[in-house]
Formats: sequence, structure tokens, C-alpha cells
Amino acid sequence: MFEFELLHTDAQTGARLGHLHTPHGIIETPCYMPVGTQACVKAMTPTQVADVGAQIVLSNTYHLYLRPGHELVQKAGGLHRFMAWDRPILTDSGGFQVFSLEGLRKVTDDGVTFISHIDGSRHLFTPEKAMAIENALGADIIMAFDECSPYPCEEARAEAAMHRTHRWAERCKAAHHDERQALFGIVQGGFTPALRQESARFLTDLDLPGYGIGGLSVGEPKALMYDMLPIVTGELPAQKPRYLMGVGSPDCLIEGALRGVDMFDCVLATRIARNGTALTSRGRLVVRNATYAEDFLPLDENCDCYACRNFSRAYLRHLFKAEEITASTLLSIHNLRYLLSLMQGLRHAIANDSSQAFRAEFYRQYGGDGLGKF
Repeated sequence: MFEFELLHTDAQTGARLGHLHTPHGIIETPCYMPVGTQACVKAMTPTQVADVGAQIVLSNTYHLYLRPGHELVQKAGGLHRFMAWDRPILTDSGGFQVFSLEGLRKVTDDGVTFISHIDGSRHLFTPEKAMAIENALGADIIMAFDECSPYPCEEARAEAAMHRTHRWAERCKAAHHDERQALFGIVQGGFTPALRQESARFLTDLDLPGYGIGGLSVGEPKALMYDMLPIVTGELPAQKPRYLMGVGSPDCLIEGALRGVDMFDCVLATRIARNGTALTSRGRLVVRNATYAEDFLPLDENCDCYACRNFSRAYLRHLFKAEEITASTLLSIHNLRYLLSLMQGLRHAIANDSSQAFRAEFYRQYGGDGLGKF
């Protein structure tokens, strides 16, 4: 039910073109996955998400466990039926969300005890509990429970978190029995190359269907993240998909793919859309700004999305100023379409061994050199 086909590798950069087969369809890689944290991509319907070209969406185990509860989702027929999405779904394990609850959680070898951000109730996540929740949700790809170390972080702390992640990965594998779901391990190790290599090798030995790369994009300089990626991908098996977790700015998608990554996700595109910021081929555009009050051009003349085909910057600015809900929907449609089109173009470039030229043209239009803030 789950297979990764490596179709082509760019001779110049090592960027990979692939097909990821799942029970709910084939995913062309490298791919960007829109995030539907609570079984919904914010401000959008499933039809709109499909129309912009999304092949797969990501949902959040931690949030769905707390509300409405994984048992309810299972009674509804699983996450696909519950949210009316018939394409692939990936669920994370909740590890990063629990990691984010600084002061509200306690980590032991058994698992993580944490306080709900919703009602203050106390909960325990173990690897076995995470697997039970993800099995009940029924996503095509599920992530092992891990411990993410912060940045900056002492090497000893990163090493301890890595070893705990490895032990938890073994427990996740033992607890997971649904062959319809592919369990991915997560590489940790902080920002020490030797630890990253050790983690990748350990997880490779578990022979899992795929591998996430965690603990990056947690506040470190982009140059440091880019340095870590080839260290990890160089140790991971070529015939398994590689997923860089929590990364989704246009530059990071390109830089990650050119370093051998196949899958990405991030809330960035829809979050900044709700604040009035558009991703365009010429850089970010803050449509709330007064300079667009009488600007009747589309957000991006190179974009074929519903918003750009029908509405002007002036109209979209008006919607934001009037606090109309539709403003968030239209900018979310645009931003997701922009990233998904970017990945489509990148896949075409990889197929033609021209991903390096694609990268150069992107920066020529967008600005920057890949190391700054986007």
C-alpha cells in the first residue's frame, strides 16, 4: 500500500524527483503539504484546497487528541471522512507541540506529562499512546513520537533527547500494526553533525517506510539548517522519502529540495495570508498597505489562482480593512497556490537537470540569497 519510487536525481544538485504511493493516491515529490492543524486548512474548504493543487495535507495529533478527541474521529470513519478529504493525509505525533509547552510539560523516559492549553487538564503522551491516537485518526503517513531539542542547546542535552527519540521510535514501531499507515521515524541530534549522522543511521537500521528530519527551523540561522541537511540526507537510504518538518518558506523549499529533501510542511503560507501578506514571484506583498488602495493589478500577474484571476489588490485591501472573512480565504488560496506551483516548477526543473538554474532564477525575481529572512 505504500511505496516510494525514486524517478530521477538531478545530476548537478542531487535534488530528487519521486512518486510516493499511498492508499489515498500518489504524491509527486518534492512536495509541499498545507497544514490543516485541526482537520481543516484554516479559512478554506477541502474543495478549495484540492483546487489549488494540494496532493496531501497535514493534521495535528496533539490538537485533535484534545479536541474533538481521536475516539470521535474514529467513530466518524477516520480523519479522511471526518474532514471530507479523499487524498493523502499525514499526522504528526504531537512531539513538537508538547515540546512547545515550556513550563507545562515534564519529559521522562516513559513519555511526556503535559497540561492542556485548552482547559488545564493533565495528560500523558507515551510512544504507545501516540501510536494509538494516530492509528485511530487513520492518516496515510504517521510520525513516531520524538523529543525535539531547542536552539541553542548544549550538546549533552541534544544527545540525551536523540537517544530518547531512538528508544521511543523502537517503541512506536512495536506498537504500530496497521499496514495501511506508513510510520516515519524522526532524525534528531541538534546541531552536532556527528549526532545527526548517528541518529540517521540508527533510524535507517529500523527500516521504516520514511524519515522525518526534526529539530530544524527552531530559531537557528538558515545557513546552519542548510549545513545540517546534507549531513542527514547523506546517511538516509536513497529509496525512502525524506521529510523536513515545519519548513515552508519559498527559499527553504528550494534549498531543502536541492539538498535531497522530498517533503515539506509549514503553517506559514496560511498564517501570513490571514494577516494580509501574499507570497508572490517578486517577493512578499503586504496588501493591507495604503500603497495598494488604488492598485487594480492582481496580487501576482504570474499566478493562475482564483484570487489573481478575479480580484485586484485594491479589492483585497478593502476586504481586509472591512474585516471581511473572505479576505483570509482569498489570500490563503493565493499563497498555497503560489507554493504548490513553485514546487511543480521545481519538479519540472529536476526532471531536466536544471534545478540549479531554477534556484538562480527564483532569487533573481524574488530577491535575497537564501540566507536572509523571507
